[in-house]
Amino acid sequence: MAKRLFDVLAAGIGLLVLAPLLLLIAAWVRLDSPGPVLFRQERVGRHGRPFLIHKFRTMRVEPGPLITIGQDPRITRSGAWLRRSKCDELPQLWDVLRGAMSLVGPRPEVPRYVALYPPALRDQVLAVRPGITDPAALAFSHEAELLAAAGDPEREYVEVILPAKLALSARYAAEASLATDLRLILQTLGRLLGRQLTR
Repeated sequence: MAKRLFDVLAAGIGLLVLAPLLLLIAAWVRLDSPGPVLFRQERVGRHGRPFLIHKFRTMRVEPGPLITIGQDPRITRSGAWLRRSKCDELPQLWDVLRGAMSLVGPRPEVPRYVALYPPALRDQVLAVRPGITDPAALAFSHEAELLAAAGDPEREYVEVILPAKLALSARYAAEASLATDLRLILQTLGRLLGRQLTR
């Protein structure tokens, strides 16, 4: 109950405070390339229920792989900045407010990759709401670069990165508390601020 109340208050305040920035980003995305402002994709949520995740669109609207590899040619000019700053994730505050996500929780995957989860870990990870950040998101913030360096990016993701992320997410789900969430939020904000200051 305390976690959900915190999520609602923080997401609601965040959407109100960031409203001018969200409008500016939406206009930039719209003017930068043809297509919708928001990217919507089916992900697997709590207890295995599917939901649509919302992000600012960072790529041109064309077919491509589910994973983003390095300097993907589909990435737009606005999308490159949004990805670096992680501002493309801001619309997920709405997903938190409506109850599909939490501020902190295992990052939600597409059904194709959730089908590869070992049953025991699947049940543990999907027992909690997915989140905007978690230990796996922090540990693999450079995931696109790792995939770009791999000879077979899809295989690297499925056999190396996904199991490592899943183990971190399962550990979070087993140990989660409001104090843990606050620490991860501060770590995430610190990481993002440090990234901006070093550019």
